Amino acid sequence: VLMAALGLHPSSPKTKYNGSLPNGDKGRRRSRLALFKRPKANGVKPDVVHHISTPLVSKALTNKGQHSISYTLSRSHSVIVEYTHDSETDMFQIGRSTESMIDFVVTDTTPGTNSAIDAQSAQSTISRFACRVICERTPPYTARIYAAGFDASRNIFLGERAAKWRTPDGLMDGLTTNGVLVMHPNGGFNEDSTPGVWREISVCGNVYALRDSRSAQQRGKLVESESNVLRDGSLIDLCGATLLWRTSGGLLRTPTLQQLEALRQEVNAARPQCPVGFGTLAFPSLAQRGVVEKQQPWAYLHCGHVHGFHTWGCRKEKGGLERECPLCRRAGPYVPLWLGCEAALYLDAGRPTHAFCPCGHVCSAKTVQYWAQIPLPHGTHAFHAACPFCGTWLAGRQGFVRLIFQGPLD
Repeated sequence: VLMAALGLHPSSPKTKYNGSLPNGDKGRRRSRLALFKRPKANGVKPDVVHHISTPLVSKALTNKGQHSISYTLSRSHSVIVEYTHDSETDMFQIGRSTESMIDFVVTDTTPGTNSAIDAQSAQSTISRFACRVICERTPPYTARIYAAGFDASRNIFLGERAAKWRTPDGLMDGLTTNGVLVMHPNGGFNEDSTPGVWREISVCGNVYALRDSRSAQQRGKLVESESNVLRDGSLIDLCGATLLWRTSGGLLRTPTLQQLEALRQEVNAARPQCPVGFGTLAFPSLAQRGVVEKQQPWAYLHCGHVHGFHTWGCRKEKGGLERECPLCRRAGPYVPLWLGCEAALYLDAGRPTHAFCPCGHVCSAKTVQYWAQIPLPHGTHAFHAACPFCGTWLAGRQGFVRLIFQGPLD
């Protein structure tokens, strides 16, 4: 399986992920992470429940060889659930922390920063130990997601202010501060699917309706008909980072980077031209993404006409942010075009004929149509459709435009 990180917030060109982090994929901090069966199982499962007085909590949590979850009910009463080794599962942890127990280090990119490293100094809304994924070691390798991850002492601690409660069977459950949200698309990850409903996953893996606000202490209603099993195309939102879960079977239907490169070469081989300057246009190589080149195609996003770069047509009344297309006279944003480079975000290997607005990332028609209808969480209440390659909020009636290329005159 593979988890790919989507861009998160509207950002400057220097912070657009599009297949890799601004400073490169290094170690456990990367734009995608492949999960494989571990040489030795490291999964855990609930075992013993202790009801103890709070002064004894610290003593109970000092055993670093024992995984446990502590629920503080009051100043004088806590419940500790001990976890035991599970030889049938592997555990993978995700969070902002760079400590060794985190398998996938995720960072949020905030507007105005020049890199993910700069953003680390800002206040992050991603938990240091955000969530954990438990995968079965035997077919069909079912993967389940749980809120919160175990820290260096192998503990999860839910303080007095955290949302927590007793379940009907007498056990405990709870939610993390900003929550772990999951959305399973209806029909899987393909051009025929539609957006599912965003749900919140609890520490014990139960499914709940969303809270009134992201960090409210009152939980949503239990959704008994749904589970925490991840499917191909499931989206995981960590309040500052959104991950796409892809299964091995789903990835077999996804274009490879070699196929995307072949599509790029096919477009360039057609020698598209600027209809005004008559210069030949060419998409830069996937490795050169982010660097505007002389032959870079640019497009007017309100009409889709593709040109080479030029400086005329600025609308002064719009602060110079809009240009008038020389072909159809429609005014709108004028941006360079970039091929989407994260293959896991594609629904098919169709020709790159459409661009997201207003960022200019180009991919197939089915891919833009799919992502334009997916509402991604933002802040405590809002949802916005966004470009999956860079996280920029989509604008315009559809959020994308069909590109109109002009072929060579000869």
